[in-house]
Amino acid sequence: MQDVRLASYRRVLKLMGNRFEFTVVADNENWANDQIDSAISEVQRIEKLLTTFSDDSQTNEINRNAGIKPVRVDEEVFGLIARSLKISDLTQGAFDISYGSIDKKLWNFDANMTSLPSVEVAKQAVKLINYKNIILDASNTTVFLKEKGMRIGFGGIGKGYAADSAKRLLQANRVMSGIVNAAGDLISWGTQPNNLPWTVAIADPDQSTVPFSRLNISGMAIATSGNYEKYVTIDGKKYSHTIDPTTGLPISGIKSVSIISPSAELSDAMATPVMVMGVKVGLDLINQLNHMACIIVDDHNKIHSSHNINIKN
Repeated sequence: MQDVRLASYRRVLKLMGNRFEFTVVADNENWANDQIDSAISEVQRIEKLLTTFSDDSQTNEINRNAGIKPVRVDEEVFGLIARSLKISDLTQGAFDISYGSIDKKLWNFDANMTSLPSVEVAKQAVKLINYKNIILDASNTTVFLKEKGMRIGFGGIGKGYAADSAKRLLQANRVMSGIVNAAGDLISWGTQPNNLPWTVAIADPDQSTVPFSRLNISGMAIATSGNYEKYVTIDGKKYSHTIDPTTGLPISGIKSVSIISPSAELSDAMATPVMVMGVKVGLDLINQLNHMACIIVDDHNKIHSSHNINIKN
């Protein structure tokens, strides 16, 4: 008699320039691999729509026509941009997909970076970042960037959107339990093969391979934004590679932010702006939102969490 016990089947590969990991719980390895294949195809489809590394993507079509004319896009891309603008409103511009125009030469975050740009230079570099200049026309599904030189990019929300989309496809294909992990933007559903909930480790920002906490996340998504992957130290102060879109300067004060919500897209999009807003303002915002929780580790290794979270050490 064939053994029909459930098992986890995993695959790791590079998609959207990042490490993606797909986990499917099933009683048949071939079937599980077919489902993972379909999830990979879905992420590749989204990457083609959103990438800025391909001339024929809809994102680059929008950018090419900045200050010239509106561009008609798929409803899917239009919807993602519309949701991005809502998050920009919610975070008072701390999240802004029009960051694409920023001059990367000022912030290389390597050994050659020994000083910050001046306030004036930084401000000039971000002058085209303004989500209010992204004009949407729902009746024609067009997107228009008002200023010439403006550029949008989905680095702060695209991986989360792809993870959600892959999960929806897997659920539609009757995968009852699994995880899609898009470079740390992770969404899970169902339970492990042993019927226990999925748990996730929150990394210690000073030792990114060492967790300081574990959380049950079955049916939830989590995304972490941190300065431990890419940063620079100037005059003894650590600056994250995350740039405040209003000042053009790198942020300091927070080592990592983890956002838990029902959607990888939302968790992904909220993690960076909370870093930009700082501990107090960021937590105040999260505490006002339903179905969302937050863990912040500040530069002094103090852990701050929103009201509705249960940290398991």
